[in-house]
Amino acid sequence: MNADQSPHPREVTGPAYTIEAMRKAQAQSWRALHAMAAAFSPGMCEREAIALGNEVLRDHGLTQAWHPLLIRFGADTLKVFSEPTDGSAVLGEDDIFFIDMGPVLDGHEGDAGATFVTGSDPEMAACAEAASTLFERVRTIWQHGEVGGIALYEAAAREAEAMGWLLNLDIKGHRVSDYPHRALPPGGQLGTFDAVPGAGLWILEIQIRHPTRPFGAFFEDLLA
Repeated sequence: MNADQSPHPREVTGPAYTIEAMRKAQAQSWRALHAMAAAFSPGMCEREAIALGNEVLRDHGLTQAWHPLLIRFGADTLKVFSEPTDGSAVLGEDDIFFIDMGPVLDGHEGDAGATFVTGSDPEMAACAEAASTLFERVRTIWQHGEVGGIALYEAAAREAEAMGWLLNLDIKGHRVSDYPHRALPPGGQLGTFDAVPGAGLWILEIQIRHPTRPFGAFFEDLLA
């Protein structure tokens, strides 16, 4: 966007926003996420993992969140953010899980998510890797072309199918900004944004599932 242009109504930011602060919040979110994943072990339930995960966030200076920590084990990895669980699912020796966090750092919103496996189930490992690979393919499309949000998710669906996975198109990314972005004009889903997404404003979310087995994988990061 040129300096003399007004932002798209769905890309308005608050007065404190800087892309540098967004990137800093995102980097710290990823540090916490990987520390959290390393702390989880088979035998714990989702409820216990969330409690431990919140301790990890505090240890990383992430004491505020714009959305609660979400952790899903096994078949719960098929559920979207808004679908509740009772927290009782137990992480198995050969299992899959994902973490989705939305902490706030220096008044800016982080949002990181990734999938991990325990044990050596090859299809679970492939699913976890495919979610991040698909994310990178779609991010590359965004980086190298004037492609709107709608087209990005159309491309994601095609790429997922070519890779042998099913993309959940109920999950289509969203806005972030200086906290709280919900006080700004609604940004809506990235997958309904017909303009080219600006850097440092949108989270690209990828959620896939195995074509026949009851598990999936999730990956998200900031387009910046």
